[in-house]
Amino acid sequence: MANKLIMILQNTTPKELHALGAPFFQAAAAAVMEYEVEVVLTADAGLLMKKGVAEKLTVLEGSSKTVYDFIKDAKNAGVVFKVCTPSLELNNFTKEDLIPECTGVVGGAYVIEKVMDDDYKVLSY
Repeated sequence: MANKLIMILQNTTPKELHALGAPFFQAAAAAVMEYEVEVVLTADAGLLMKKGVAEKLTVLEGSSKTVYDFIKDAKNAGVVFKVCTPSLELNNFTKEDLIPECTGVVGGAYVIEKVMDDDYKVLSY
């Protein structure tokens, strides 16, 4: 049985506020259940790893909990966050612009390697 989860966020972007809570909440839940959890953000979803973006977003209008709070909760539960190199290039930001919860920049081969590994289950958003 697989004990690792990789979550790929590509279509969950800062423009889709209603969809931003679930991936981070589910990542945190899986980590609390003692699964190894890694979230890789690519394309416009990678903007959520840029300083100043997730801090300004809420899933529900009027909520005091930001998307950044969801990210911090997941990180505190043990989730590892990474962003794909193309996301940086497409959105014109650098490693220095990343929030501290994002621990690395990876390429497409890294994602394919994880997805093809039998020890991993994959969720995509």
